[in-house]
Amino acid sequence: MFSGGKDSTYAIDHCLKQGWSIEYLLSVKPTRKDCYLFHFATVEHTPKQAEILGLKHILTTCDVADPKLEADIIKKIVEKNPVDAVVLGGIGLQETQLKSLQDAMRPLGIEVFAAHAGFDHEDLFRNMIKDGYEIIVTQVASDGLMQWLGKTINLANFDKLFADSRKYGFHIGFEGGYADSFVCSGPIFGNKKLIIEQSEKVVDDAYCGHIVVNKMNVVELPLIQNSQ
Repeated sequence: MFSGGKDSTYAIDHCLKQGWSIEYLLSVKPTRKDCYLFHFATVEHTPKQAEILGLKHILTTCDVADPKLEADIIKKIVEKNPVDAVVLGGIGLQETQLKSLQDAMRPLGIEVFAAHAGFDHEDLFRNMIKDGYEIIVTQVASDGLMQWLGKTINLANFDKLFADSRKYGFHIGFEGGYADSFVCSGPIFGNKKLIIEQSEKVVDDAYCGHIVVNKMNVVELPLIQNSQ
């Protein structure tokens, strides 16, 4: 399951390091913001990420807000495109998402799990930044997070984000629907990255908002050669 955000991108990284075969990335772009299982903001740009990664990609939509019906959308796709397991990002705190998909996949004999279950999310987030992933906050739904909308999280500001998570009570990894993100570059992207050239903020209220990316391009970075 691939939203284009930090957790599902790091799940790809994890699967590759385990030597697992990734048959395809499956992304769902909802027509509404109140879905239980799927991110809303910037998911329409996941095909660009998949192209850079060289992975097969399936993009579908969802117009319902019911965890069972949403999970059935995934079930129908997986029935036509069989796999051994469905891998989610994160550490498994998205219990509604995890349980709904497990229930849907159980009759097919397909395992569903979070890639980093049991890990500490602060460490995961910090390590992902250290590894060179460029992570942009694309949607927020919590007190204290509006100031982060559209910002890139890096080592210079991560401690401030962590302090805010303690102050306002949102999960540092955003699990539970506090915020969503989009990854523009990182080790698994090779020497290519996505550049957001034009975007706008859509603010619903004091706590909720998202960004709309109107123009995004793939650029090739120069290869760094080791000098002897």
